[in-house]
Amino acid sequence: MTSDASAVSAEVFQNEYLPEGGTIVDAVVTVTVGEGGAAQPARASAAEIIMIDCSGSMSGSKIRAARDAACVAIDMLRDGVAFAVIGGTHQAWVAYPGSAYQGSGLATASAQTREQAKQAVKRLDADGGTNFRTWLSLANKLFGADRSDIKHAILLTDGANGDRAADFRKVLDSCAGKFVCDSRGVGHGWLARDLMLVADTLLGTAAGMKDPTALREDFQAMMEVAMGKTMADVALRLWTPSGARIRFVKQVFPEINDLTGRRVDTGPRVGEYPLGAWGAESRDYHLSIEVEANPVGEEMLAARVSVVHRDQVLTQGLVRAVWTDDLAASTKINGRVAAYSGQAELADAIQEGLAARAAGDAERATSRLGHAVKLAHETGRSDTAKLLAGVVDVVDASTGTVKLRKRAEAADVDINAEMAAVGSRKTQRVRPNEPAEG
Repeated sequence: MTSDASAVSAEVFQNEYLPEGGTIVDAVVTVTVGEGGAAQPARASAAEIIMIDCSGSMSGSKIRAARDAACVAIDMLRDGVAFAVIGGTHQAWVAYPGSAYQGSGLATASAQTREQAKQAVKRLDADGGTNFRTWLSLANKLFGADRSDIKHAILLTDGANGDRAADFRKVLDSCAGKFVCDSRGVGHGWLARDLMLVADTLLGTAAGMKDPTALREDFQAMMEVAMGKTMADVALRLWTPSGARIRFVKQVFPEINDLTGRRVDTGPRVGEYPLGAWGAESRDYHLSIEVEANPVGEEMLAARVSVVHRDQVLTQGLVRAVWTDDLAASTKINGRVAAYSGQAELADAIQEGLAARAAGDAERATSRLGHAVKLAHETGRSDTAKLLAGVVDVVDASTGTVKLRKRAEAADVDINAEMAAVGSRKTQRVRPNEPAEG
């Protein structure tokens, strides 16, 4: 598939001024594809796999809602899209198209195959355990035999993954770069750490919901996005000068995803970070670079940022560093950088607090979750504050004074904690570009 570079833009937001001796350069890069009237790339071939938890705990309303949501997703498949449905317990099987299908293992979407797939989904039942690695291994095998440009999967569960951590990590790593996967939890037994690990490794989204009836709308939204993708294998390529060090590269909108460890060196002082598949959308990335200090008045290129699609450069942006003795200039922080740094700090505080809570460290959990409540209050994140209120009793939001809630005080307190953890990934788009006082 040929990319249309005119449909892609990159805009760099930063305060390039550093004080004497300063070495840290921060920038937010906004990458936009096919918006604002720009022509979009031609639609790419696509493959879709839906993985449905069929463990015993899914019985009743959850398996019924999962079947209904999967049927909605199947109805949204474009004609010609390769697809399959996987049922998953402690093992995995192709619920559709099944072993009798003559082909690569994926069916081709048409009115007939969509109807057949829905009938197969309606026969899914709940019985067995939960081992994600078997589901993902089967999906990886099916995708591996398919030649579609864009490969997307949905993983739905209601429980904790029963895999050993090392086994799960090994399978996830084998899937990385092969397909994108959105992970979803339903009910009261799923764990945020499982969903976030899938989303982080496979460049997807993670979310959870208590009410199974919410699955239908959520699956519809995921499929609208998936069917709108036009480019796969997009990467952020960074060139940095001699002596520079990449501190981190993070996606900060629409979800936080740390890409630092995903770097692949591609040349002298050049590395690429995978961005997954794209449609008409915009995402923000926070880059932090440590450079060697220069004298006041000197200027340098701290990084050249390129968005690439299979080695074709689609757009570029420059990150600069200028040393100054002007205190006012060097102590201002760009508005986008400041706001996303705050949202990342909020997410870290929530996840650290919840990890401490799970480990039984009440003192640290109270401290970190109290800090998260304070940050949410200061930044106007009412959505996050509402999630946190399900885990702690807020005594004073302005000071971060809280008390941990116990299960005896609220039956939903544990799943509220998982909802808060997975919800901490999501960020709000930062509008202002003007500098903020540091």
